[in-house]
Amino acid sequence: MPDSAAELAEARKRMIAMRFGGSKSTATGGKGSVRRKKKVASRSSAAQSDVKLSAALKKLGATNIPGIEEVNLFKEDGKVIHFVNPKVQASIAANTYIISGPSETKPLQDLLPSIVSQLGVDNLSQLQSIAASQAGGAAGVEEEDDDDVPDLVEGNFEEVSES
Repeated sequence: MPDSAAELAEARKRMIAMRFGGSKSTATGGKGSVRRKKKVASRSSAAQSDVKLSAALKKLGATNIPGIEEVNLFKEDGKVIHFVNPKVQASIAANTYIISGPSETKPLQDLLPSIVSQLGVDNLSQLQSIAASQAGGAAGVEEEDDDDVPDLVEGNFEEVSES
């Protein structure tokens, strides 16, 4: 009997150790463990902000506008925010337009030949100042060229060339 009492005590110790943090203390799941309610997926802050933005756009009722190749936003300092193949969404009821995609900030003169038709009244004054500055620089060049051209002489040109 003493052997059975010792065996019984040893079996109890093993059972307690196995049940309450014995050798398998790092195991998750199984009988007696707390059930996880849901798996939490970690997201980056950019992904979270994109989800929040899309949810806000859905509330506004913004719809995609296909077929827009470029968008130019004119700033007061004479620079242009230029989007190539942007994703454009609009909510007419909320008077809201959403333009997303890669953008570049460029000076107005870099885009000039192709965006003249897009310029408004506010930008025409900037365009005139750019033209005046370029004309002033060109006038300086023309004065230097005038030194090489001989003055016109009245009368017969052959007589003047012989002398």
